[in-house]
Amino acid sequence: MYRFADPYFLLLLLILPLLVFRHLRQKTPRTVTLQYSNLEVAKTVGRSRWSGYRHILFGLRMLAIAALIVALARPQSGIQEQQVTTEGIDIVLALDISSSMLAEDFKPKNRLEVAKLVAQEFVKGRHNDRIGMVVFAGESYTQCPLTLDYGVLLQFIRSVKVGLIQDGTAIGMAIANAVNRLRASKAKSKVIILLTDGRNNAGELDPLTAAQIARAMGVRIYTIGAGSKGTALYPIYDPIFGKRYQRLPVEIDEDLLKQIAQITGGKYFRAVDKTSLEKVFDEIGKMEKTKIEVKEYTRYRELFAIFLGLALIFFGLETVLANTKFRKIP
Repeated sequence: MYRFADPYFLLLLLILPLLVFRHLRQKTPRTVTLQYSNLEVAKTVGRSRWSGYRHILFGLRMLAIAALIVALARPQSGIQEQQVTTEGIDIVLALDISSSMLAEDFKPKNRLEVAKLVAQEFVKGRHNDRIGMVVFAGESYTQCPLTLDYGVLLQFIRSVKVGLIQDGTAIGMAIANAVNRLRASKAKSKVIILLTDGRNNAGELDPLTAAQIARAMGVRIYTIGAGSKGTALYPIYDPIFGKRYQRLPVEIDEDLLKQIAQITGGKYFRAVDKTSLEKVFDEIGKMEKTKIEVKEYTRYRELFAIFLGLALIFFGLETVLANTKFRKIP
């Protein structure tokens, strides 16, 4: 990006065509006549081959004047830069890994595997947000603390599986654990995304009490009930007959999940398949956008010294050539 700080000096360039016109109109250049007593020596001196290029001197003078005028206009080169200010969001994913998450109603895989895939895409779509992960079944523990290293977080998500902890559904303990992760957070927005497919049946803390604690800490909870409506196929591993399936009713305590979301200022979602779960995370992502302020400014560098230097070079060349190759003997 280039500009002139004092562009009105460029109007002086209009005098250059006038000088060229005046130079071309000079048919008979001024000469000085000297009288010699004998011209025999002068006749032996041949015409210099440089004499036909005397217009170079005028060209150098025009270039010097043009460069000087441009230097007076103060040319500047600009570098455009950006100052980015972000206000990140701290998010904790609370994922149910109880045995019921093995139900295969989220094609092409079970609920847990699909939830992991969708959660990974959600993480990849975030920027400048610290994200952590809590898993729960009969109890809860932190799978990954809040981090900006999404590569590490994605590895933790991929490694989650059923059976890591005692079976059950301790929703209250999951909320308490996630809130504890956010307790020291100074982020403007603190969020828990809780995904479960069952009812609270374990843990020492009531989910609604945990939700009250979350509200007091300024934490908003988005709850997701994962599971098709009606019944779903659950795999059963028989030591004799191997893997077989049994159709069991889907039991999601939607009233509880709605209350948790309402208490904390969040929202409840129901996901019945992979597509709807993707839409849920997409909607949450739109509601919890990271604030990014971009200020653009241009830093300029003065270039007048370059053109001033060129003007001096052109003037110098003209002076040197006029007194050497194009020197006139009066």
